[in-house]
Amino acid sequence: MSIRNDFVLSQIDEGYLVGGTVRDFLLGKSSCDRDIAIKGAEQFAQGMAKQFDGTFIVLDELNHIYRVVLKDKVNYLDISELQGETIEEDLLRRDFTINAIAYDLKENKFIDVTGGIDDLKQGVLRHIKDENFADDPLRVLRAFRFAAVTGFEMTAELKTALRKYLPLALNPAPERIHYELMKLFGGVQTAKTLLLMDEFGFLEQIFPCVKEMKKVPPNSHHHLDLFHHVVETVRQVEIAYKDAPIEVKEHLDKVDFGGFPRINQLKLAGFLHDIGKFSTWTVEQTGRHRFIKHDDVGSKMVVPFLKQWKFSKKQIEYISTMIKYHIYPSNVIIAPDLNEKVMMRYVRKMEDNVVDNIILARADRLSARGIDVTEEMVKNNLDGLDKLLNFYLSKRETLEPIPKLLDGKEIMELKGLKPSPKLGEIIKALHESQLNGDILTKDEAVEFVKMYE
Repeated sequence: MSIRNDFVLSQIDEGYLVGGTVRDFLLGKSSCDRDIAIKGAEQFAQGMAKQFDGTFIVLDELNHIYRVVLKDKVNYLDISELQGETIEEDLLRRDFTINAIAYDLKENKFIDVTGGIDDLKQGVLRHIKDENFADDPLRVLRAFRFAAVTGFEMTAELKTALRKYLPLALNPAPERIHYELMKLFGGVQTAKTLLLMDEFGFLEQIFPCVKEMKKVPPNSHHHLDLFHHVVETVRQVEIAYKDAPIEVKEHLDKVDFGGFPRINQLKLAGFLHDIGKFSTWTVEQTGRHRFIKHDDVGSKMVVPFLKQWKFSKKQIEYISTMIKYHIYPSNVIIAPDLNEKVMMRYVRKMEDNVVDNIILARADRLSARGIDVTEEMVKNNLDGLDKLLNFYLSKRETLEPIPKLLDGKEIMELKGLKPSPKLGEIIKALHESQLNGDILTKDEAVEFVKMYE
């Protein structure tokens, strides 16, 4: 198979294909972006935009990096000015050998001056030279990102360099750190990499909550301390994704918000799902550990942290929701009469997040196997969650959004109210009744509001 079989690349006869595009090709992966290094990048990019009827975007004016978004709005070209006089000089300025392989589009040949192709074959993550980390300290976090994404083993020399440059690692802009974090949480070995980051003392720099998590020990319901419990939760989400049926995997692969697949966001939510436990932790006289309302507390605690790293409003809403409701599906399935009405109320409440929420609940259950947790308890929980998931999958094609039967203005007119907490209370109560299936029409909604005290 030739790299030039790509339709877009077959139309380009100059420059060098570089970075992740070449790496992914050699690993047998497809990608929507093609990275090209060339002298005269701006002029070349403008020419490509004209040739492919695409959109020209300046990504980094200082470093002469441009993007051409193709007509389908999915595929794009990232075109950068050649760093140095030759492609070889350019490659030696890059981060890791696996990212320093070029393909000469004119001569139709690979250029590998650092041994990157061999490292790809051997599954090794090796840096090119120490000073490249000083040039861009974000490469410290990128090292862990590539460890998570590829599953490759870091060389001893790379680990030494990372320890040397760790103090600079969080100097780059928060937006760049956010991007690397989201890539890391999309990796095949995220859980393993989180433990590696912790060995370096790096994890607490990004996630200060880790320090508090480590203070919460194992208990009768958790065989692991809190920190290792949340890492194990991430690992269980990874396993669930790998073994998931196609319809579940397709859902988790969707890029609905934040520019990254749902699975990336879900694994981060899994890591943060018990962020509220330390601040709600009490130990009763019997020795029982309690974390009352840690789900609700955690959903609020996570917001300023996510804002710090420039997460979007929709990302924050999603992760906060996953934290707030991570116990919810397990509570639903222990209802005395788990009938269709009970399950439909859950589905209506969680809307598009049903699959994600159930997978998180499963992962949480499998990560908590203390002495008071029997195999029968685990099996019953997993069986119930499977029943809830299968119910949703069987109904989702026919589901429609809950209609807004009355707006705030109409409710105020019916009750003679002004904007107030009472109005909010009525709106919430009406919504809950709709979730329960007790109110289906506008007339029923009007009667409910009139009778509400």
